[in-house]
Amino acid sequence: MRRLVLFIAVVGLISSCTKTEKPLPIFGQREVVNGDTVYHKIAKFQFVDQDSAIVTNDTFKDQIYVADFFFTTCRTICPIMKTQMLRVYEATANMPDVKLLSHTIDPKYDTVALLHEFAKRLGVSSDRWHFVTGAQDSIYKIAQTSYFATAMEDKSEPDGFIHSGAFLLIDKDQRIRGKYDGTKEDDVNRLLEDINRLRKVHE
Repeated sequence: MRRLVLFIAVVGLISSCTKTEKPLPIFGQREVVNGDTVYHKIAKFQFVDQDSAIVTNDTFKDQIYVADFFFTTCRTICPIMKTQMLRVYEATANMPDVKLLSHTIDPKYDTVALLHEFAKRLGVSSDRWHFVTGAQDSIYKIAQTSYFATAMEDKSEPDGFIHSGAFLLIDKDQRIRGKYDGTKEDDVNRLLEDINRLRKVHE
């Protein structure tokens, strides 16, 4: 009987060691073209960051990045999101292939100079965390059609806008691999775990 129990225990240990981790999902529609699966990718974009530098898809070539949408005068979820994104910034300090991208949804107010001061107060560097502005329509369109995130004006809201509190994890092929609630510490913990998983896939 003891031998049987020992055998079962050994088999269970081997099984657990060889068990493969389920890969991260790929968000969005996909289609088969000439026998190959083509996945949804972030559309081409061009914005300006807090240092007046042009930021495009090429800025994140061979990079993993975390994207979100915010505005500097937001008094509801943005302060919480800022705290959680700072956690991501600090946790990825030694990961040169991981960047952050925050889009303002109030470009009329959030000028380049204001975003520069905002980033300076946070103590973050533009080579790792880009705060970008641009044409409002372009920001709203990429939020809704590329990142599947809410971003729009809404005069019934306290600050005049409504936006998603989501953090989006984008892989080196510019595909969405995860969506997390940026106001919840547990969800951001999961994001940090998934960043590490994604880096291993790209090794």
